[in-house]
Amino acid sequence: MTIRLSKSLMVLAIAFFATLVAFGNITDYGSNYAFVHHVFLMDTIFPDSSIKYRAIESETLHHAGYIFIIALETLTAILCWVGGFKLLAATSGSPREFNARKKWAVAGLTLGFLTWQVGFMSIGGEWFGMWMSEQWNGIESAFRFFITIIAVLIYLVVPDTDNAA
Repeated sequence: MTIRLSKSLMVLAIAFFATLVAFGNITDYGSNYAFVHHVFLMDTIFPDSSIKYRAIESETLHHAGYIFIIALETLTAILCWVGGFKLLAATSGSPREFNARKKWAVAGLTLGFLTWQVGFMSIGGEWFGMWMSEQWNGIESAFRFFITIIAVLIYLVVPDTDNAA
């Protein structure tokens, strides 16, 4: 039961984190929008970079991209909250029941991983060259986020048995 409780609480911790990130992006829209705006504009990457043709100059698309990011963060939070509470409710149930309750949490953690790894590391970092920016580089933060999320996901998907602590 201890391991099941641990898994449940870790999923809820990710839900809390994703909630805070989404809440911050919504309530401080302008500050955080500036980050997306500059990444899309590619205006702070190396001056001689040959990838500047990838820049998106439409502020409408900047807002759409940012709103999409907020939606992904919010959905991650919702899925993890639902999943974490479903797991918590099944901590004293059978291993089969607990394992069956992992679906929502797996979906939320997977979406969170994809948001920060694909969205920030791959698209922001590599496609838009965010790694070249001293001011608007979110790669280290994104890396911390998705590594934490993938660690919880790996721990969660280890099957629970009657022998679990």
